[in-house]
Amino acid sequence: MTRSPLALALLVLMATSCQPRPAAPLSDTYAVVNARIWTAAPAAPWAEAMRIERGVVAAIGSRQEVLDGLDAGIALMDAHGAFLAPGFIDSHVHFLEGGMRLASVQLRDADSPEDFARRIADYAATLEAGTWILGGDWDHENWGGALPERAWIDAITPDHPVWVSRLDGHMALANTRALEAAGVTAATADVFGGEIVRDDAGNPTGLLKDNAMNLVWRVVPDPSPAQLDRALEAAMAYVNAQGVTGVYNMGTMQDVDVFERARDAGRLTTRIYAATPLAAWPALAERVASRGRGDDWVRIGGLKGFVDGSLGSHTAAFFEPFTDAPGDSGFFVESEDDLRRWIAGADSAGLQVMVHAIGDRAIHTLLNLFEDTASRHGPRDRRFRIEHAQHIAPADIPRFAALRVIASMQPYHAIDDGRWAERVIGPERSKTTYAFRSLIDAGAHVAFGSDWFVAPPTPLEGIYAAVTRRTLDEAHPGGWVPEQKIGVEEALAAYTREAAYAAFDEEQRGALRVGMSADFVLIDRDLTRIAPETLRDARIVKTVVGGKVVYEAPAP
Repeated sequence: MTRSPLALALLVLMATSCQPRPAAPLSDTYAVVNARIWTAAPAAPWAEAMRIERGVVAAIGSRQEVLDGLDAGIALMDAHGAFLAPGFIDSHVHFLEGGMRLASVQLRDADSPEDFARRIADYAATLEAGTWILGGDWDHENWGGALPERAWIDAITPDHPVWVSRLDGHMALANTRALEAAGVTAATADVFGGEIVRDDAGNPTGLLKDNAMNLVWRVVPDPSPAQLDRALEAAMAYVNAQGVTGVYNMGTMQDVDVFERARDAGRLTTRIYAATPLAAWPALAERVASRGRGDDWVRIGGLKGFVDGSLGSHTAAFFEPFTDAPGDSGFFVESEDDLRRWIAGADSAGLQVMVHAIGDRAIHTLLNLFEDTASRHGPRDRRFRIEHAQHIAPADIPRFAALRVIASMQPYHAIDDGRWAERVIGPERSKTTYAFRSLIDAGAHVAFGSDWFVAPPTPLEGIYAAVTRRTLDEAHPGGWVPEQKIGVEEALAAYTREAAYAAFDEEQRGALRVGMSADFVLIDRDLTRIAPETLRDARIVKTVVGGKVVYEAPAP
């Protein structure tokens, strides 16, 4: 997704007020009993009880093994037969932006131009004049594919600049007032790595793609520190309710300041690995050198860059043109020379490099850059990551394992994009799109996440998506590209053990073994023993981070 300068809203976020409150804390030492525990540890994947001491797993195994020799008065957490797994780790989020969007205009399921406009009008009526309307996350595929234009909303938003994004974050619609604030006119020059969509007369329609979006972002007011703090609170409450105990944030150094402020105040309930922009790698290297990489709650050391855009915005870079647009094969949003220079510099500084690449040409180019950098700098455990890795050329699938490149993927995208992707790239390229099965079979590390705000941060839906590949429109009951389905335990591993590996964290989190953090989730049914099509019906019962309950479902 395109990264804004954190200028995302001027809204007061009260989303946490509707979340169930955490249960009263347990003592520092307690045992979880009557659970079916999936440990994510290949050598001993199942257990029935676990003892926690000061936030760490002290024992795990049978009830007798865990409780033998202990005082009969030890505190117990009775799981009542629930399924227990390591806490889910979301490997790719835009955390503060997700928190902001919990209180923004909701356009994700708008199903017609009229519905789109009505929702914006209704939302505008709740705001003071002059307030920017942001967020939105619309999807033009919901109403047949016609791209929105400022003419749809100008008359209903005379008092507000409007700047609402497509759900993938790679294009957004501005009304005339927002374009005027940004100085975007027919005379505005085109932007490298982006597009100002124009009408037949050359006038901007209000739609801007990828790097062209920065023309508007630069004039959107920045949220205040208090608003960012509330966004973080809302985001944590929301993901904790989904069983998420850790996230990998793709953001800025300013985000890190927000996270550290919450950590220092003792307010964090979610562990955060915070990536910062690849182009600014010297600043991160300097911060790591002077202050270290953080602690159990907030860690730094990762960098996020971009090669191309997205499939839905027709800005992902492919070798061949889009099937529905024969003159267009997408584009790079950064030059190959810049990417080579930034990756080399970051790797020389010992930092982890994570780069967004979606189209087959973008992925191929990035694999080449990673291979060249590793060859020139010599062996080390660098764990390069390709974020999204959606549409892979078949010959490049085995290169992920050969080069030890992690595929950081978001399975919900598959059942969302699968409604229309074949129309855009055709059936042949679709065979290796969201290629979970092929990558795992090739020996690659596959880590799962959501890309929230782009998609919901709901691991249970992600597991359902990876296992069934049934698209959101239910048009593929047997699964879209069914040969790329994976098993439930493989999907669980991608959200736990593999996700931890993707951040050099596998010795502390991602599995339940003695000495590891007591981050876990209780679920109301055994995911490994239910029909795959019912996976998304499962419910989170309790979420625990460092031995402390951070979410407990309300009583039925």
